[in-house]
Amino acid sequence: MNVQIRSKEITLTPHLNDHIATAIENFKRYHLDITTVNVLISKEKQKLGVNVEFDIHVAHAQPIVISDNDQNIDTAIDLAIDRANKALGRVHDKMKDHHATS
Repeated sequence: MNVQIRSKEITLTPHLNDHIATAIENFKRYHLDITTVNVLISKEKQKLGVNVEFDIHVAHAQPIVISDNDQNIDTAIDLAIDRANKALGRVHDKMKDHHATS
């Protein structure tokens, strides 16, 4: 799994980097063939908040793109991680059900 964590106009602290890396490691529990995870953290100009985007590529499935924003960077990251976990769970269930019926 290729992982890329980038930030624009925001300094990424080691704590935030570790938090994101741990969450990405937890994505493995879905037993999907995740090929690439791109994380982009950027500052929003209009709302003066933080935008967090997860771009997750799973083999034999459409890419999962999660984008969340909030005033607080920790909250934005946690919201994006929660949404990514839900989306990966749906893909896992879809693939599991598909393989069970064929």
